[in-house]
Amino acid sequence: MRRSSGSTSSSPQVNVSPAILQRNPYSAMSSLGLSPFLYSLIVLQVCFSSQLEDNKIPPSLCTGHPGIPGSPGINGGPGQPGRDGRDGRDAAPGEKGQKGDRGDPGETGVRGLTGDKGYAGEKGERGQPGECAVAPKSAFSVKLSQSHAFPLSVANAVLFDTILLNEQGDYNAETGRFTCKVPGVYYFAVHATVYRASLQFDLMKNGHAVASYFQYYGNWSKPASLSGGTMLHLVPGDQVWVQMALSEYNGFYSSTKTDSTFNGFLVYSDWKNSAVFA
Repeated sequence: MRRSSGSTSSSPQVNVSPAILQRNPYSAMSSLGLSPFLYSLIVLQVCFSSQLEDNKIPPSLCTGHPGIPGSPGINGGPGQPGRDGRDGRDAAPGEKGQKGDRGDPGETGVRGLTGDKGYAGEKGERGQPGECAVAPKSAFSVKLSQSHAFPLSVANAVLFDTILLNEQGDYNAETGRFTCKVPGVYYFAVHATVYRASLQFDLMKNGHAVASYFQYYGNWSKPASLSGGTMLHLVPGDQVWVQMALSEYNGFYSSTKTDSTFNGFLVYSDWKNSAVFA
């Protein structure tokens, strides 16, 4: 068998056309100086390469093992927007949902502008007559009794112990004091008979003298008189009474023919839209 003049490890370079091999295989082998085994390999190579060129080799003879899956490629750029889809068909109405929970109150809105003045309404029907209101009342009149003990003390109120009028019960005969229940303006008056001694007394309000009166007695055979009055503004709880000013001037007198009296009454009340008083 012939070898090429090159390195012993290199394969022989043989160019044989398929037509020569088909016409006379033995003469081709002799002319090339090849061994039968090597010649057979060359023939197979030539035949297979010819079939590959003509695409006549079955695919099953050339199929290898499946390759390893490749790595995922890089994400592509965004595609162009698609065309508008066709209008869908009208759907059937759904069932009514349940009522939702009540929401929290919203914030108070900005106050609106004042609207135009409305038209006057029609005159209403006349109402039923109401009850007549009764003004509040307060009045009293008292006098000294004939059995009153003399002389009178300075520190205490003069006890006018005979009641002439005291419908509201504002005067207390045991203490000799008037106590206010209805606020307003009152008038008080004292008419005294003076006999056996001079007389000086004060009209007191809550422990303070608001008016003083004096009558000198000159040892006359007949009694003299002393009168005085004043107006006071009172509030509920205020008290008014008559009190001796000096112990030696205590000539209050009372008999069957002459009296000493203490009187008071409400001029007008301070109450407005008050309840009805009998």
